[in-house]
Amino acid sequence: MPSKHLNFSQSLLGFGSYLLSKLKTPKSVDDLWSEYQNDLKNDLYSAHHGFDNLNLTLIFLYSINAIQEENGIISRCN
Repeated sequence: MPSKHLNFSQSLLGFGSYLLSKLKTPKSVDDLWSEYQNDLKNDLYSAHHGFDNLNLTLIFLYSINAIQEENGIISRCN
C-alpha cells in the first residue's frame, strides 16, 4: 500500500547529500553512477534511485550552486 512519507535517503534532497559526499574529488557522471551502484550493492546506501533521479539531482545541485561542471567533470562549489 502506498505511503505519503519518504525516508530522507529516498528523496532527491537526500540523494543530493549522498552525491555531494562522493564529490570530494571531481568526477564524471558515469563515475558517480558507478559509485552509487557499488554502494547500493554493498548496502552502503539504502535507497534505490534510477539514472533519471541522478540527473534530476545533479540539475538541482547545479541550480543551487552546490556543484559545477567543466568538460564533463563535476565538482563541488566552494
